[in-house]
Amino acid sequence: MNLQALRYFLMVSTTGSFLATARHFDVPASSVSRFVASLEKELGQQLFYRSTRAVRLTEQGQRYYSQVREAIDLLDGAAEQLAHRDATIRGLVRINAPEALGRLHIAQLINQLQARYPELSIDLTLTDELIDPVQEGADITIRVGPLVDSGLIGKVLSVQRYRLVASPEYLAIHGAPQTPDDLRKHSCLLYKGHQGAQRWYFRPSSKENFESVDVSGPLRSNNAEVLVAAAIAGRGLVLLPSWMFNPESFRECKLSNVLTDWDKSASPDDRQIQILSPENRLRSQKVREVSAFLSDGIGSPPYWDRCDESGTLESDGVDI
Repeated sequence: MNLQALRYFLMVSTTGSFLATARHFDVPASSVSRFVASLEKELGQQLFYRSTRAVRLTEQGQRYYSQVREAIDLLDGAAEQLAHRDATIRGLVRINAPEALGRLHIAQLINQLQARYPELSIDLTLTDELIDPVQEGADITIRVGPLVDSGLIGKVLSVQRYRLVASPEYLAIHGAPQTPDDLRKHSCLLYKGHQGAQRWYFRPSSKENFESVDVSGPLRSNNAEVLVAAAIAGRGLVLLPSWMFNPESFRECKLSNVLTDWDKSASPDDRQIQILSPENRLRSQKVREVSAFLSDGIGSPPYWDRCDESGTLESDGVDI
């Protein structure tokens, strides 16, 4: 069985494109198609459904993908350990992260990572869907959510913290709420995801349970950056993860923190920021190195939570 055909098969499975695979390996698309067709003939199974719009795995192809992915990872890991003679890491690492967190923070860390390791290739997938890293072939998954027994190995960086903010202009006109119940009288800008409109939760300390407060306002959106822009424009208050806010917005007095003495959340339970990998991926030194780089780059607590109320970075973590 041709090893290159298997690599083409895996890349087509990941990208859904023969052309993208050809570009990745710098070969003609006809070569990729020919190798994959030869693999299907050898197996006696159709691995892909092909159309003018997309290429997707058949049921047989999905089962074969999971098995081949692990086998190729083991081969690559063995070759990597044999060839590793210096401090340079090289090859491909596949990373999955939430969309906004990945765009605002993970992408810039990857730029720093590749500046340090020029021979390292990164396949970064941003999605808010909860994926199966084994099925999707992700080496490193960055998750924000409750701790679950997923069989993945990694570490918790921090509890996700939230900021409740509004523009100084809005607060000058409407006044700053003094308690969560005061929010019922205010214009609240709400994130609306797959599970409906966001709910807001508050507690006076971490020793107590979160209690929800019914809020409403003039704008809902499935895009958090739209809500931040609306808050800056004076349309109301917004509650979002602290990593959504640019410190410049506070230094330039575009936004002000509200109800700073209260814990805030969009969930009745604490949610953690985690860096996780399937156990077999951690056999690879490059995956361990990249995971450590991202973990150190984000920090614990994360660097975006090491700011005072004006948005100025502090040397030690603070409870926002």
